[in-house]
Amino acid sequence: MQLSPHFTLAELSYSNTATRLDIDNTPLAEEIANLEILAEGLEQVRNRLNSMPIFISSGFRCLELNRALKSKDTSYHILGLAADFTCPSFGNIHEVMRALADSSIQFDQLILEFGRWIHIAFPKQGEKPRRQMMRIGKSGVLLYE
Repeated sequence: MQLSPHFTLAELSYSNTATRLDIDNTPLAEEIANLEILAEGLEQVRNRLNSMPIFISSGFRCLELNRALKSKDTSYHILGLAADFTCPSFGNIHEVMRALADSSIQFDQLILEFGRWIHIAFPKQGEKPRRQMMRIGKSGVLLYE
């Protein structure tokens, strides 16, 4: 199922971990609706990054998968509103983060995680985007500046 011009349901719900642990990571109708919001947001990200392809390492996660990954139950991945990605064709992870931080994209959270990937989450339907920017590393969670 194509969710947007460049993103499919399969891409945004695929998980190596789910496959390995035999976890059914199939999103429900409400989660698919949220994945459409995520896909549209990722289209904006792609456009900001000069239409370079972005590589999704984690999108939707059912609760069981999210817990297997030791992530919080409040993660927007569970809702289908978050993705972890890289875009090596645009530049290094810090250049990608800066480009998005300086953009007008209405994300809820943008997190540079361990200097290896970016987590982006979009607000729930009807909620205002907080545009929180952080970085997570060995020293904990810090505001991104």
